[in-house]
This record gives sequence, structure tokens and C-alpha cells, in this order.
Amino acid sequence: MTTGINQAGSRRWQYLLFSVASLALLWQSQTLGATEFDYQEAQVDELQEAMTVGTLSAEDVVRHYYQQIARHNRRGADLRAVNQLLPLADALALARTLDAEREQGALRGPLHGIPVLLKDNIDTADGLANTGGSLLLKEHYPAADAFLVQRLRDAGAIIIGKANLSEWANFRSTASSSGWSSVGGQTKNPFDTSRSTCGSSAGSAAAVSANLIPLAVGTETDGSLVCPAAITGIVTIKPTLGLVSRGGIIPISHSQDTAGPLARSVRDAVYLLSAMLGEDTADSASYAAKVDFTQHLNADGLRGKRIGVMRDLMGYHSGLDAVLETQLQVLRDAGAIIVDDVEFVNGRGWGQDEFTVLLHEFKADLAHYFAQHPESPYRNLADLIAANQAQADAIMPFFGQELFTLAQGRSEADQEAYEAALKRAKQAAGPDGIDATLASQDLDILIAPTTAPAWKIDLINGDNYMGSASSPAAVAGYPHITVPMGFVHHLPVGLSFFAGANSEAKLIEAAYGFEQHTKARRAPALLPRHH
Repeated sequence: MTTGINQAGSRRWQYLLFSVASLALLWQSQTLGATEFDYQEAQVDELQEAMTVGTLSAEDVVRHYYQQIARHNRRGADLRAVNQLLPLADALALARTLDAEREQGALRGPLHGIPVLLKDNIDTADGLANTGGSLLLKEHYPAADAFLVQRLRDAGAIIIGKANLSEWANFRSTASSSGWSSVGGQTKNPFDTSRSTCGSSAGSAAAVSANLIPLAVGTETDGSLVCPAAITGIVTIKPTLGLVSRGGIIPISHSQDTAGPLARSVRDAVYLLSAMLGEDTADSASYAAKVDFTQHLNADGLRGKRIGVMRDLMGYHSGLDAVLETQLQVLRDAGAIIVDDVEFVNGRGWGQDEFTVLLHEFKADLAHYFAQHPESPYRNLADLIAANQAQADAIMPFFGQELFTLAQGRSEADQEAYEAALKRAKQAAGPDGIDATLASQDLDILIAPTTAPAWKIDLINGDNYMGSASSPAAVAGYPHITVPMGFVHHLPVGLSFFAGANSEAKLIEAAYGFEQHTKARRAPALLPRHH
């Protein structure tokens, strides 16, 4: 492993497993003001108002969420959602600085003093390791913040720790259990701890859903934001590729990777997304947003929008489809024009090409990431494959590294085939897919159920994955929002809204309007269930 780690870095690693001593610290007393505030399902605006009038301070807020994590991460509901926390003293010091700014009237925006968790594949320079969920990287301490992390700090967010994830963002094995990593173990669904969170932003979604944190950042290549959000009953916005910088994130595919917000409401997701925006000159896809997304939080945002119901993204779960049917009338009542029985006009012919692209880019992009981290003992995928094999008992007790091996098999001889696959996939999902389908019936937005209800966790057989609406927007690099739309038995399910490139404003209007008319989100009981 890396040698010469500074003492601060080594000290912070002990927080990874939440020792008994650190748990005791987290349980220490709160101030009176903190106990008077009802944090359950608290929205950012409510926290801000309480801090403005003096009911709460940022210190109070930070203490509360540390306590919630202590209660339910490794005990209580045992969610395994959080891999690392800053030492409490460090987080409180950040909070005190922001409290002092507030007292002086210097507010940075909606996230001023709000705690945030980051998926454990995003670089920070605060002594938290960036592990990607792998024990191989447990002492990988980046020297600089990722660009989006800089933006969040500038916005006044208090980044308190790292959330568990599917190891290597679910791109190690064909038989993985979503939400499992060798660093954090198996993340569990707050609505039923015997069931999956989906992946790969498993811990980020579970922590937000369980009220362990107000907001979290996840990442997606295909489904890794929208699937865990839908399955844990929260909101996410997967943005257009390049709207949020890809810099400082352990990659899978530069053609599809993006970070995005996870929140319990559309408004809070918009606040978090807006804070991450900004053009990063070091990222070739990055661009500056030209829209203030908060101006599109319109409760009447569905009125007049032509919405196509994507029937060819349904049919894999009858209970899920039944929930959607009940929501179509809600959409109509809110003023939307529903165009039913829509299918992709040119089919869905991008699947194999997408897989080719991901394998090819993973090998190259990972090497590029490590080139920016000269302190790492790993330089490429081959190094990781060998190290995984050497530590197989700890790192691969349940599933292997078939995807690593397939990606390692790509070479310069495959470059031409890769470029052709990339061109075909982008064309099929984008211009010939989403764009052509929207144009065919003059539609504004396409909708479908996001994914099936949560399946049972099965470390032996892997995920029981039925279907999803994630791939079209993921492959095209287009935006996709999921919002809670109801329940199948005790399990939440989500409704997906997606459209063409840079259509976030329109999607936010529709998603916010839907949310305001349904109010389908509810908090989990945080009690183990075994149905």
C-alpha cells in the first residue's frame, strides 16, 4: 500500500469502521436548540430558516447527523450506508466558521452550513480516502478536491464523509450484489433491510432516504443514480453529460459518467445540483450552465406539457406498471397532455455497443485517473487485477472480477471497433432514440417507471434485476430525473422523466409539478423487515 501517509490521513482511516470509541463521541450531547427542531424529513429551506432565526446552528445540524449515522449505520437499522466520516471536531470547526459568516450576514446560498455526503469515488483533500469501495484504495488520499467538491465547499456545504457504494461503481463483476463493497460491506434498503438499494450510488441514496444526511452526491454511468434513488424512495437528477465536471472521480466511462444530486425533494436536488455547476477547464466535456434551475421549481410545471408514456420500457413488473397507471390521471389533472403507447421509433439497438464502450473506456480512463495520482501504488487495471487476486479472500469473497478481466483484454487493436461502437451507441440512443421519439409526436418529455421494487439481497447469486428506464438517457448523455411515485407493497418505486440534451429546466418543471401533486415520498421506519 501507499507509504508515507501523513498522520492525519492514517488517523482518519480509523473512522472507516466506526470504532466503539468514535461511536461514543458521536452520541455526546446536543444543545437545547437542536433538540427542539424536528429533523425528520427536514428540507434544506427548513434547516436554513432554523439557522437564520437561531433555533439551530450549523454545529447543531452537524452533531445531529453524526448521531443519526451512529444510530443506524452499524447498529440500529445497520444500513452500512457510510464508509468514512471526518473526525467530529473537524466537521464542527467547519460549521463554526460558517456560523460566524452567517452572524456577519455573509450567506453563501442555500447550502450554507448543510452537511453533505459524497459517494466514495470522489476525490477530497481533507484526509478522507477515496476508496471506490475497494480495500486496495483504503489509503488512497488525494492531494486535491474534485472540481465539484471545490464548488460545494464554495457554496457553504459541509462535506462530512463518504458514502458506501457498489465496489468500483458496480463495474468489477457480472455477478455482483449492488451496494456491496469490500470497504463498507452490504448497504441495505431503509424500507426493508433484507432488500437491495440497487447501485452503484447505494450508500448515498440509503443515507438520504433514512434521514442520515440531508443531501448526498452520487455518480452514474448507467442507472447508478436513478436506480438507487427510485428503490429507496428519493429524488435524483442525472444531468446532461458535462454539466457537472467529471474531474476527480474514479471513472468507468468518460462518454457516460456524471455526478448528480440525491435528495428527498426535487427542490433540494436542484439546490445541490446548482451548487455543483461550473465550467471546469480541465474537463473537455464541461460547460457552463446558462439556466438558473431554481427558477423552474414551478408547482404548475406540468401544465401544457406533452408527455409520452414509454410502453416499451414497461412490462417487466405488473405491480410497478399498476402504480404508473394510477399516476397518469394525476398527470392529466395537473394539466399535462398524455400521449400513450409511445415506443422508440427506431428500436433500442445500443446495448451491445454500450458494453463495448464501457469496457474499452474503463481500461483507458482508469489509467488516466491514476496518472493524476502519482502517490498511488497502482498505475493501471492490470495492477488492480493482480492485487485483487492477491487479496481475494478479503476483496472477492462473494463474486469475482470478470468485468476487470474483459476490460483488460481491450487493446489498441480494438480502437477502431470501439470508435464505431461509440458512434453507433450515441446515435441510436440520442438522435435516433430519444430525439426522434420526441419529434415523432411533438413531445416535450418521455416517462416510464424507473425500475422494479427492491429485490432481496443475495450475495451468492447476485442481483435479481428485472428492468429499468435508465439506459436511453445514460447512453445518449441526456438528463434524467426520477421522483417517488408510490409503493408496491411496502417498497417505494419511482417515475422517470427524460428528454433531450440540456432539457433539465423542462424536466425540473415537470418533476416538481408531479411531486407537488402526489407527495408520494414518505420516510422509512428504519426497522428491520423480512418479508
